[in-house]
Amino acid sequence: MSSPSNLKERTIRAGLIKICAQGANFFIRIGSFMVLARLLDPKDYGLVGMVAAITGMLGLFRDFGLSSVSVQRATITEEQTSTLFWINLLAGGILTTVTLALAPIVASFYHEPRLFWITIVVALSFLFNGAGVQHMALLQREMRFNVLAVIDIASLMIGAAIAIGAATAGYGYWALVMMGVSVPLTTTLGLWFSTAWIPSVPRRGVGLRSMMRFGGTMTLNGLVWYVANNIDKVLLGRYWGADAIGLYNSASQLIRLPTDNLNSAVGDVAFSALSRLQGDPERLSRYFLKGYSLVVALTLPVTVVCAVFADDLVAVVLGSRWVGAADIFRILAPTILVFAIANPLGWLLNSLGLVERGLKIAVALAPFLIGGCVIGLPYGPKGIAIAYSAIMTLWAVPLTVWAVHGTAIRVRDIWSTLCYPLASSIVAAASAYGLHIYCGQELSLLPRLASELFLFGTVYMVGLLLVSDQRAFYLDTIRNMKSA
Repeated sequence: MSSPSNLKERTIRAGLIKICAQGANFFIRIGSFMVLARLLDPKDYGLVGMVAAITGMLGLFRDFGLSSVSVQRATITEEQTSTLFWINLLAGGILTTVTLALAPIVASFYHEPRLFWITIVVALSFLFNGAGVQHMALLQREMRFNVLAVIDIASLMIGAAIAIGAATAGYGYWALVMMGVSVPLTTTLGLWFSTAWIPSVPRRGVGLRSMMRFGGTMTLNGLVWYVANNIDKVLLGRYWGADAIGLYNSASQLIRLPTDNLNSAVGDVAFSALSRLQGDPERLSRYFLKGYSLVVALTLPVTVVCAVFADDLVAVVLGSRWVGAADIFRILAPTILVFAIANPLGWLLNSLGLVERGLKIAVALAPFLIGGCVIGLPYGPKGIAIAYSAIMTLWAVPLTVWAVHGTAIRVRDIWSTLCYPLASSIVAAASAYGLHIYCGQELSLLPRLASELFLFGTVYMVGLLLVSDQRAFYLDTIRNMKSA
């Protein structure tokens, strides 16, 4: 086990690298989103979204949870890693074949012939992903997040450039397809060159049974969550068409973008660090709560901003053709907070090996989400958004209680982490909205939004650092980052 000081330094350094990398990732995604939204129509996004809602489920099987088990295990041999590589590559090939076979079914299900060739091309991404899973796990296990950051940013920039170039040339929805395939291809090539690791031939009897069980449970958990969280898109595409799913999917992606980036930034580092602390509950609790505090402090203000300033945010990011997405965006805003609460609990359960509990939680929640989407379907995208957001919000408390039961984390630890950022966000939102009412009509869109966000951020930081009793933690975190 790593010494306390060594693990702390590595974790802080890795966390700083990931946060900076995901910050760059966020701005690249937002920038490309803004450009592509003005070059493409909602229907273009809808067509790709129809395919993604179905093929995304197959993507859960691309590594069979074996990348996580490679990181979670205290020790792993070269023979095990090599055998896992060939299993992942085989899985990628099988998924590619299955997706090719599904192409006519997808086109028939949605009554949209253009989806046939979109599905054919998207199928290649499974093969590319499968070839890089264990290389990525090796870098993550060694906490070489600087290398992963460079690969991630470079791949995304290449994919965004290809998509923008294709959209400018008039290729329409094919621009999004090209981006979806080029990113995993360039990522895997970068992983191969960075690790310089060549797997040996696969072997039997190297102790993979328990690893496969762990990975299989994680995959099943992900499958249940995916179905529950994407049935809304499948139903919208089937019964309301490409325009409806284009608006809904874009609003959903935009609302999830900050938390997805943040969870990726902190989550990979936290999972690696917490997995090294399985036998030390006190240190594990301390590390988890620090990471949790950071996630909540960054996510809560995003939740409030998205809810209060949805119209202006959608107008700035997506443009005038996407006005219909603003209401959906606002309705889905509470889910940012729910995922900010739930995602770190996933790190905790997975690092402790409690994947079966995570599966039980997913199985319990899924029927509510699916039933809510069915109830909201007759009312279109807004109806589904209301149902999804309401159910996720109502489930936040029981999910938290269930997840932390029997661990070193207590429910009151979670609440004490939430209360001060929440109070600061409410005060900051009231201040910024007051500015909106007072001078909103005198300023044009972009200056108005910039002024409101600046005031919100200032008030929020003052409340968090000068008023709350957690200011010592945040200041200590900043000092540690500077010295890392």
